[in-house]
Amino acid sequence: MNPVLLFILGVVFVALGVAISIALHEVGHLVPAKLFKVRVTKYMIGFGPTIWSTKRGETEYGFKALPLGGYVAMIGMYPPNKDDGGVRPSSTGMFQTLATEARSMAHEEVGPADEARVFYKLPVWKKIIIMLGGPAMNMLIGLVLLAVLLMGFGVATATTTIADVSKCQVAAGKTVDPNSSDCKLTPAAAAGLQPNDTIKSFDGRPVTSWDELTGWIRASAGKAVAITVERNGSEVTTSVTPVLSSRPVVGADGRQEQDPSGALKYQEVGFLGIGAQSALVPQPASSVLPMAGQNIAQISGVIFNLPARVVGVAKAAFSAEPRDPNGPISVVGVGRVAGEVAAMEQVPLQARIGTLVGLLAGLNFALAIFNLVPLLPLDGGHVAGALYEGARRRVAKWRGKPDPGAFDIAKLLPATYVVAALLMAMSALLIYADIVKPVNIFG
Repeated sequence: MNPVLLFILGVVFVALGVAISIALHEVGHLVPAKLFKVRVTKYMIGFGPTIWSTKRGETEYGFKALPLGGYVAMIGMYPPNKDDGGVRPSSTGMFQTLATEARSMAHEEVGPADEARVFYKLPVWKKIIIMLGGPAMNMLIGLVLLAVLLMGFGVATATTTIADVSKCQVAAGKTVDPNSSDCKLTPAAAAGLQPNDTIKSFDGRPVTSWDELTGWIRASAGKAVAITVERNGSEVTTSVTPVLSSRPVVGADGRQEQDPSGALKYQEVGFLGIGAQSALVPQPASSVLPMAGQNIAQISGVIFNLPARVVGVAKAAFSAEPRDPNGPISVVGVGRVAGEVAAMEQVPLQARIGTLVGLLAGLNFALAIFNLVPLLPLDGGHVAGALYEGARRRVAKWRGKPDPGAFDIAKLLPATYVVAALLMAMSALLIYADIVKPVNIFG
């Protein structure tokens, strides 16, 4: 198939996946709101002018022109003014005006029959459930997609079949002409091992996994051992002598370790000169939650360090510095990665689809975690406001004071607008960086 068409199909696949994820995120808010009898006036995907909508019962469902998110509109999100008769305060201050206008918009559709159906009158626990519904939905989507990836498509795992045999022993950072006298054969080449050989035993021990084999090879430097391979349906036994080779010391995070002085660590281990073929191996259901935990921890680390990482993206975008492949990217960057994955015709179709499914799973985990940040206008900000309201009421009860009532979260709107402006600026920066200096995740 045409690589350009494959690229477009990859982008469309992820774009649809993101749109569905956003729609289901809002369903996560919509369902508990309706269960708790809150009047929901709108369920919209996107922002800006409405391009299509339909009304079902008391709720208008539709799509807007800018597919950059979505929202559920509930009446009474903010408490009304405490002034008698709801009279506007006389202050002309900008912050006070913002809060007043927000309260007016939140109550403009509240009729006499809706007084018991406003959001701000809900118990704290119901408010929290409604606001956590969106992130919980994304977390569930991520888990389902991860289960499909691990149990259905499988994980690329090294097999005991040889993919390639290095001809020459080459020091790190050096090159050798394989046809010159400087080429010293690797133990594998000297023993006549070939690509597509399947290793059956090493030093008299049956080989069941690549990791097991590499451990034996590393521990056998300078020792002649028998190795048996299956080649074209027949078993062939020969002798190999692994040589000492300097290899990087890699930590649990996959990065090369350093000593206290900052120098990279190396270790001398046995070396044979072979590489393994990989195959997709389905994983058990028990692997899903641990893998989800690893993804969530990694994404949380990126979000926790987001300001510093965004600064790094800005430096890379406006200088010759490279992009951090583990840093944040925009929807444009995600689409580009999806297109590149889909266009890799040298990779089996099953593996490409699995990679795209994994990409969508990671995006849903990221949406869930990012929305839990306790800042308005994110869902976590509303949860934090509800928790503060509950704590304030509990303290007032302990002190024998009157119930202070619902917390007026509209007073935080000035800070909300600042956060929203910063988020938009960050999004614009990431999109620009993904256009002028995209992340190269394939090396």
